[in-house]
Amino acid sequence: QVQLVESGGGLVQVGGSLRLSCAASGSILGIDKMGWYRQAPGKQRELVATITGTGGTNYVDSVKGRFTISRDSAKNTVYLQMNSLKAEDTAVYYCYTMIRFFGAREYWGKGTLVTVSL
Repeated sequence: QVQLVESGGGLVQVGGSLRLSCAASGSILGIDKMGWYRQAPGKQRELVATITGTGGTNYVDSVKGRFTISRDSAKNTVYLQMNSLKAEDTAVYYCYTMIRFFGAREYWGKGTLVTVSL
């Protein structure tokens, strides 16, 4: 079993910043890509940012230049620094990881709510 525990969500005003954290534990031998997805009310879940085991990053266009993903491999933790937040960033943010060990499996956290108020 793999557990992903997110923290850092909350309420912030437009233009503010938040930092999300996600710690992976359990059967994480072979942990590879980690990242964040989000789901706004009435919308489908979308990729926000991912980071590979070698540090390669990928961002959705709408957050480029504002969000930064990073990871501490020793702690199996991924972070998402979110700056210049906009109302449209309001969503539940889900931590994600892919484990490559005799195949590839994806795991998701339970989500943390980010609300950006006007």
